[in-house]
Amino acid sequence: MNKSKLMGELKKICQQAGAAIIEIYQHDDFGIREKLDHSPVTEADMASHQIIVEGLQQLTPEIPVLSEESSAVPFSSRRTWSTFWLVDPLDGTKEFIQRNGEFTINIALIENNHPALGIIFVPVTHEMYYAEGQVGAFWESAEGEVQPIHVNSLLQADIVNIIASRSHMGERLSPFLSHLAEILPAINISHLGSALKFCLIAEGKSDFYPRLTPTSEWDTAAAQAIVEAAGGCIVDFNFQPLTYNTRESLLNPPFLVLGDKQYSWQEALKPVLKDIAKT
Repeated sequence: MNKSKLMGELKKICQQAGAAIIEIYQHDDFGIREKLDHSPVTEADMASHQIIVEGLQQLTPEIPVLSEESSAVPFSSRRTWSTFWLVDPLDGTKEFIQRNGEFTINIALIENNHPALGIIFVPVTHEMYYAEGQVGAFWESAEGEVQPIHVNSLLQADIVNIIASRSHMGERLSPFLSHLAEILPAINISHLGSALKFCLIAEGKSDFYPRLTPTSEWDTAAAQAIVEAAGGCIVDFNFQPLTYNTRESLLNPPFLVLGDKQYSWQEALKPVLKDIAKT
């Protein structure tokens, strides 16, 4: 199955999972419980997980699926996977619980430790962001209108738009942002939940997203495919792209999401990252 046809089927799976999420979202009781890492999980997480995993197994029975809600696959098994699906069935559970609408469904196809395809679906608005390899990145409305998206150019910009997490600021982010205010041109800082932050960069509405607090590989994989196809990148503090399924831990290192790759990010951020490394 080619990737364009695959994307069409993924959209249907996301819509089905999104409908299940919204049905629970409209209830008073989300069935909230706490996972071993003390993060919340709801009935919506599990319902979406079930629909997506079953859908992917029917679509591509030969490709294994790794979901946040079934992540206890030992590295000794998954290290042999050259291709697999990486899924976050409900990214932004805290935003879901707070009922602010800022949550998504994230699905990525990982090939040789790199996201080759990604889709992010927004259940509340029915919008989709997706990337098909080298074809490009796209936004699709609830009505099916499709537009290509691309990162913003900072060549002649007099302001840098920075996006930060709404629920995971962390102690190190405030001084980090203060440093940025000193070394960058004028900056504008806004806050948003879930993978929507990556989408803003991919569609050119924001320029930079620093993430210093922990994330997992399913949080970033679909977004990385989309941001890269839109002309940006997601890199660690050594400015190397994030990779997937290369070690026992599924936690990402701290990372930077950069819109305009032609901007001198490495030079501009060097003193900031040096200070962060000391803490």
